Amino acid sequence: KVFPALVSCVRTDGTIYIIPKSFETEINKMSTEIQRNFKCRDLLEPHCWKRGEACLVRKEDNVWHRGQVVEISSNALEVQFVDIGCIAKFPPRDLYPTTLYTDIPPFCIPCQLHKAAPIGNVWQPEALHCLQDLLLTDEAVDVHVQELPDNPWGKLSISLYFSEISVASFMAYQKYCIAEDPQDLLQLMLEQHDLVRSSYELPPLPIPGAFLPVKVTHLVSPNEVYVSLDLCKHLCKPPATEGDASAEEQWESLKEALKWCSENVELIPLLKHFQTDMPCLAEYHDGLWYRAKIISVEKSSPLQILIQFVDYGNFLIVSASSLRQMPYEVLKFPVEAAQVLLAGFKPPLKDKSTRRIPYAPQWSEEALWAMIECVEGKQLLACILALSPEITISLYDDEKNLVHMKLIELGLADLHE
Repeated sequence: KVFPALVSCVRTDGTIYIIPKSFETEINKMSTEIQRNFKCRDLLEPHCWKRGEACLVRKEDNVWHRGQVVEISSNALEVQFVDIGCIAKFPPRDLYPTTLYTDIPPFCIPCQLHKAAPIGNVWQPEALHCLQDLLLTDEAVDVHVQELPDNPWGKLSISLYFSEISVASFMAYQKYCIAEDPQDLLQLMLEQHDLVRSSYELPPLPIPGAFLPVKVTHLVSPNEVYVSLDLCKHLCKPPATEGDASAEEQWESLKEALKWCSENVELIPLLKHFQTDMPCLAEYHDGLWYRAKIISVEKSSPLQILIQFVDYGNFLIVSASSLRQMPYEVLKFPVEAAQVLLAGFKPPLKDKSTRRIPYAPQWSEEALWAMIECVEGKQLLACILALSPEITISLYDDEKNLVHMKLIELGLADLHE
């Protein structure tokens, strides 16, 4: 009941056609024989086509495939590829009537996802595109047969897995369907439960008016940045848990914990579900692993996930193989970067620069680069002005000058009371 297969087609009604990997040798043998027997063969006389008639159909690559006529119009025929499942229109010149090979059953199997009900009872175009991107690859999927059809030509009810991830659960996470299978429901419930009880915490911040040393780790715009709080070690120690070894007892610091994770990453399970805000470990360009959270699934095939490194603030698109489950003892350390607004300046009223920040068009790219030059790699001092609705600070350099004054001097920002 479990076997590897390739997905050959996803129809608009949600039907998924699969070709078991065990059929590969027979398919290749038949295809070679068809090409040899029908090479350079064309239909010389007009033919009166009928619905359901068997044929060979020639694609753009000049390769013949087994087909069956499903619809007839004045200048084209709709043909279903018997061994692939898809339907396409062809001019009569690309078809050849034959009863050869009709004794060989189709190599593709029509299937449906087991107990996965599409939203609105109809697979929407976005959901179909997601399924197609996810499944129409050269990579095999694991097929778990759940129910046999009532008749030999019906749809097989299956559960599909790619990289040990349930397709039904994945589609349910993307809000494209409702998972009704108990196993998928259990996975969804467990992930939702883990998401509720497993989330990052900010360290307790000083009261407004306090000063603390910081470094800017990531800039969103000139006045919206992430600052590192790792210099305030007294704020970053995780709470001890009675009756259990705490992270503080295992590792003295988050740096030490992540060093262990990078050295023993093969012991940490891969992340199998990608719920927004889910904590995880992610591999960076330097080959080391850092704490992150899921932002969104950007692409289905190959699977590409947008994540944010919570201790720095920067974003990265990674593959599923670059994500691991979050060990709870590493999760307990408060995050070491906070998103803050910088007070005291605003976008200039008169700014003729044509190069704007796409996601923050009120600012010029020149202003962003100027701010980067002011803060990158430097030890700075932050004065907490407010903690809500957003953390707002004034940022000073090592000579206690406001860092944004450089932008004011260059005409890239205006003072803001």
